[in-house]
Amino acid sequence: MRHPELLIPASSLEVLKTAVIFGADAVYIGGEAFGLRAKAKNFSMEEMAEGIAFAHEHGVRVYVTANILAHNYDLAGVEEYFKELKKIGPDALIIADPGVFQIAKRICPEIERHISTQANNTNYETYRFWYELGAKRVVSARELSMREIKTIREHIPDDLEIETFVHGAMCISYSGRCLLSNYFTGRDANHGACTHPCRWKYAVVEETRPGEYLPVEENERGTYIFNSKDLCMIEHIPDLIDAGIDSLKVEGRMKTALYVATVARTYRKALDDYAEDPKLYEKNMDWYLDQISNCTYRQFTTGFFYGKPDHEAQIYDSNTYVKEYTYLGIIGDVAPDGRIHIEQRNKFVVGEQIEIMKPDGANIEAKVLSIRNDDGEEMESAPHSKQSLWVLLDQPGAQYDLLRRKE
Repeated sequence: MRHPELLIPASSLEVLKTAVIFGADAVYIGGEAFGLRAKAKNFSMEEMAEGIAFAHEHGVRVYVTANILAHNYDLAGVEEYFKELKKIGPDALIIADPGVFQIAKRICPEIERHISTQANNTNYETYRFWYELGAKRVVSARELSMREIKTIREHIPDDLEIETFVHGAMCISYSGRCLLSNYFTGRDANHGACTHPCRWKYAVVEETRPGEYLPVEENERGTYIFNSKDLCMIEHIPDLIDAGIDSLKVEGRMKTALYVATVARTYRKALDDYAEDPKLYEKNMDWYLDQISNCTYRQFTTGFFYGKPDHEAQIYDSNTYVKEYTYLGIIGDVAPDGRIHIEQRNKFVVGEQIEIMKPDGANIEAKVLSIRNDDGEEMESAPHSKQSLWVLLDQPGAQYDLLRRKE
């Protein structure tokens, strides 16, 4: 039986550290160029080096995305970028473009090359093609069923790894290769600048196909016919393992630390429980389902894993997330008197009840007793984002614990 890696996204150095502490086996990040999340904060080379060092100190691997579909004018920059990455030593590069793959193979052959889902990897011959070129891992297309993934595993070398998305936002386009953004706004999704037109409000009329009706539910706000529910496979860990998947990948390189901590911690416990005893995994299912809904999400679906999704996989009345908790900050230093240092993310006030979210699965209710700024001045509230604060709670906190408030 394979023991799959838990692969978590990180949009910033803060989020990377959160992912590492809250249970990731590996994290994937983007630099300031050549990745498909141009609007994410992304990492400078200095931040990337610090993040890789932090992860490696904790036994966690780091993969860097370089999965644009390159034009001629990109290639020289890609070559220089890989020379810089060679110096700081990530564990793998995630690549979609064959030309970019060949550059990586030439410039930094010691860094593993993983094939992005953007390369439309839907059959075992494609996997074998990339393996023969030197790829260590291939990310499956999101259109694949569990049965298809299992068949791929049966027909590829045992040391070729399969990575599969198991949680997060779904794209309505084929393996994420979408042209809508470029068509509507001139911003190329395949260069990381997607405007997410799949989340916009549409009305569709089809006059040439009588009898074929879209299952559209109308209300006063309109209809969101391309707006998929989010993928969630927390209830199906046994099937994912049985299919021979090596890495369970969470989507979300633009998500907050609270989202990353919640998802990483929940899947970590589910995987560990199942490895210890499948009956323990079944026993704790209600806890997983409760915890995974504590971060923002658009309802849940199993995507294509158990067949082609029907209209129930879409959300027609809204394009907004469900939000049950507000992220307040991550604990940094802890003073001898118990005060904790945070860089505040959302407003909270003295006397308020909040929660301390711990990596081990505990959620501890705590009352805010005092808030001080860096000058030691008492404050009744923390209204300004990214304030540096020293907070006294009636419960102890530790470095890297998260603070959140239930809505």
